Amino acid sequence: MNARLLLVLVSCGLSVVTGLVLSRGTGGGEDAVRRTRPLIGLSMDTLKEERWILDRDLFSARASELGADVLVESANSNDTRQLRDVESLITRKVDALVIIPHNGAAMARAVEMAHAEGIPVLSYDRLITGADVDLYITFDNLKIGELQARYLAERVPAQGKMRIIRIYGAKTDNNALLYKQGQDNVLQPLIDAGRVEVVHEDWAVDWKPENAKKITNAAITKAGRNIDAVLASNDGTAGGAVQALIEEGLAGKVLVTGQDADLAACQRIAHGSQTMTIYKPIARLAAGAADLAFRLASRRPVIARETVANGRTDVPSVLLDIVTVTKDNLRDTVVKDGFRKESDIFTP
Repeated sequence: MNARLLLVLVSCGLSVVTGLVLSRGTGGGEDAVRRTRPLIGLSMDTLKEERWILDRDLFSARASELGADVLVESANSNDTRQLRDVESLITRKVDALVIIPHNGAAMARAVEMAHAEGIPVLSYDRLITGADVDLYITFDNLKIGELQARYLAERVPAQGKMRIIRIYGAKTDNNALLYKQGQDNVLQPLIDAGRVEVVHEDWAVDWKPENAKKITNAAITKAGRNIDAVLASNDGTAGGAVQALIEEGLAGKVLVTGQDADLAACQRIAHGSQTMTIYKPIARLAAGAADLAFRLASRRPVIARETVANGRTDVPSVLLDIVTVTKDNLRDTVVKDGFRKESDIFTP
């Protein structure tokens, strides 16, 4: 019988540390016993975005350095397919499962299936909700939303107001809800005071740029050209918004936020059509996730200093910091870190 996960609280100076003592059985059966290297399953939502290809490559490289093998499946943003992918990874007797969910709620079933076979689950960047997830690693998603909104809030005219379009991410992604919550923390007092007016808002299905473009087009049709900013929750949706602004002759005249420091977004920032992005050091996330997954697969203790509620439990979590990037600090952030090449960003 698989033992349950034991959570213990350990005093560490002035902080409280949630220690994970993992004892979920062997998780891999006889094949795992015969293997000399831990086997990690990585179930991904999609590989259609530049961001996620980088995550996969960095994660796999770090896991290999640690002495583990990785099996990767990508679901093409399809919940049914992702569940099948998880079933396949379980059948192949992985020692630990890492899931980047398309739909956090739908992947609760994946956690149940993995736990039935004694396999621990790490939720990567996006939180799996409604399940006893063993561990979660991500960036501070509330802070991301707050920094996006604060960038706009600091530019509200002293004697006037700012008219904005709000483009949220996919409703199926728990992170999108957290970004919105963080944005609301900053914007709501300004909205209540009449200093910010939301002329249009909507959710971009599956984070697709074309859906963000439709939202922006609808906003312009509704409110006219008197728009000061687009609060887009990531760089993909920012790109869709910018395309709509280009068609209306408004690109460079409207503030546009983003997130992920995609190459195209960094180029837009350099050339003035996007105003800011949030740089999340993906190398730290991917390497950190690989380190944690390796420890889970090896049945070694893991320390997590935070917890995040997922509707079922407080999930032990590792939260990484983030940076606001503008034209003024592109070179000092994404270029200096080696995340982007200066020659790629500052193209003629």
